Amino acid sequence: MSASRTERLLNLLLALLNTELGLSRAVLREKVYHDDAGNDVAFGRMFERDKVDLRQFGFEIETITDRGFGEDDPASTRYRIGKEANRLPDVSLTPAECTVLMLAAQLWERAALGSAAVSAMRKLQAGGGLADVELPSGLQPRIKPAGQAFDDVVAAMHGQHPVSFGYLAGSTGREEYRVVEPWGLGSRFGQWYLVGLDRARSAKRFFRLSRMTTAVTVDTSGTFEPPEAFDARAELDTLSELPLQRAVLDVVTGRLLGLRKRAEEDPVDGAGREGRDRLSLTFRDPEQLAEELASYGPNVHVAAPAELRAAVLRRLEAAAAFAAAPSIPVDFPDAGPVPRARKRTSEEQLTRMLQLVPFLVHHQGLHIQDVAERFGVTRKELIEDLKILICSGLPEGYPDELLDIQWENDHVYISEHLDLNRPVRFSEDEAGALLTGLAMLGDLPALAGMSGDVLESVTLKLTGAAGGAGRLASSLAGQSVAPEDSRAFETITQAIRDGQQLRLRYFSLQRDSVSERDVDPLRLYSLDRTWYFEAYCHSKQGLRNFRLDRVEELEANGRPASGLAVAAEGFPAKLFTTSDDDTLVVLQLSRQGAGLADDYYAERTAPLPDGGMLAEVRFGSTDWLPMFVAQHGGAVRVLEPRPVGQAIADWLSAALAQYAD
Repeated sequence: MSASRTERLLNLLLALLNTELGLSRAVLREKVYHDDAGNDVAFGRMFERDKVDLRQFGFEIETITDRGFGEDDPASTRYRIGKEANRLPDVSLTPAECTVLMLAAQLWERAALGSAAVSAMRKLQAGGGLADVELPSGLQPRIKPAGQAFDDVVAAMHGQHPVSFGYLAGSTGREEYRVVEPWGLGSRFGQWYLVGLDRARSAKRFFRLSRMTTAVTVDTSGTFEPPEAFDARAELDTLSELPLQRAVLDVVTGRLLGLRKRAEEDPVDGAGREGRDRLSLTFRDPEQLAEELASYGPNVHVAAPAELRAAVLRRLEAAAAFAAAPSIPVDFPDAGPVPRARKRTSEEQLTRMLQLVPFLVHHQGLHIQDVAERFGVTRKELIEDLKILICSGLPEGYPDELLDIQWENDHVYISEHLDLNRPVRFSEDEAGALLTGLAMLGDLPALAGMSGDVLESVTLKLTGAAGGAGRLASSLAGQSVAPEDSRAFETITQAIRDGQQLRLRYFSLQRDSVSERDVDPLRLYSLDRTWYFEAYCHSKQGLRNFRLDRVEELEANGRPASGLAVAAEGFPAKLFTTSDDDTLVVLQLSRQGAGLADDYYAERTAPLPDGGMLAEVRFGSTDWLPMFVAQHGGAVRVLEPRPVGQAIADWLSAALAQYAD
């Protein structure tokens, strides 16, 4: 979509919004399109494409015909856009409701619906229904991005297109090709599931995203109709948790302290290999445990069961094969990270302008830099938007029929809005992001002290405002993001609020050891139900991040926080803190693993022809990179530094050698 087409769409929108009787194609062609070439066929195609585009932005175009004539008669057919039907209803929120809604929107951060949640919040802000509030002290719950498959499935659900992918069948252990109508997507037992119609079997099936062995292909040429009143949450509630199983592991003596802590105390029948201890632990999900065990490489050998051993082997073999693949050139043509799946610039611009006009109506006189920051653009980009807006208006284009916006002395005012004073209604993605996010906050301890049932009230208001667009919300079902250990959560929350130090006993997976530390807690954040807290560590004299499930003991030490560090501004909290002493590592990511570039804050990226990506990432230590590569089983390899890549390949060979017999 070119910039000129963006301007044309805006003018077409204004013309159709500001007519009661409707405008004929002839009038639109002359006054909006300025087309006198006489090619009716070309104009008709352009007009139909523009109608589709406006519909995607949330505007339904009404067709009016005179009595006795049909819609196929261009001379008697007129078009208009009903004002109220396309507007977001007024939503009045209390400060507590605004707080909850902001937490729900921020949940999605880098996940597929992150941009939709941001857009929905801007619409509420543009309509004057969103107050400026402070979030609970140091609290940032987030949903962990479930990879490119999650993004592709959400897009297919929205467009009602079938998808295809390779899948490792749990019943047979074999890889199969599946074609599925995606009805819903949800999280259970720490995993994301797709529920839909398996076309080959003509039956409803559940598919775990982590078992998909290829990228998801969306068939945009095909469509389907999901079942009426489909409810992803109800469907996922029918899933049963996997039965308990017993793993028998041979672990190198003196290593893997965290694994040993979870092992059963009863002795295991049979002797382990030389230099190893035989351990036993219970588990439910072989794929989930295999991801962890593969990351331990040559330090653990799976003796039983066969299904778990095969799952570990599959990851190690895929990682080794990727590491041994021919090297590719390392070339970063751009200075910084290249956004993935970015919408076309002019689409983003028109979406932003449709939110900008009502925002200015409700926020007269804001400084131009404040407006730019609210919309996440530069001052230059905002001025380009304003220049297009002030040249847009009704077909005749008289001075009083144009949008009237001034920004003298760097303060922005609008005096003529041409009925764009209300934001357009929510899209399905926007409604789905907010309503699903609200459902996931249900039992978050930080919300327990709010008066009344704030979650219920804000959900009802948003459901009413979303109307039919709330359909996607019933197709999404996330799990609660509440922490499993609420006591540690509440202790840290109270210490942040009171400005107190904490003493903790902490297990470090990377160092395979336990240490005691005094820390100043700064903020809590999560990835799904895995919670972390950022703190100033007095023993390390720097900022560190700690996982709550690895904290063995936690209590206040009676001292006030030192104030030597403060939480970084903005959202989100970073899981990793980089420094100039870190090692720059160039990763090659497959299409399925491209999301790791975001997870690890890549400084530079470059797309690859196969849909994968090059990513330059800073790592404080390269010692754990073999674990990182093995865990992701063929989704990532290290290209530079070359000695690190070779060391990882040798480490993977040693891990596979355990299973040579």
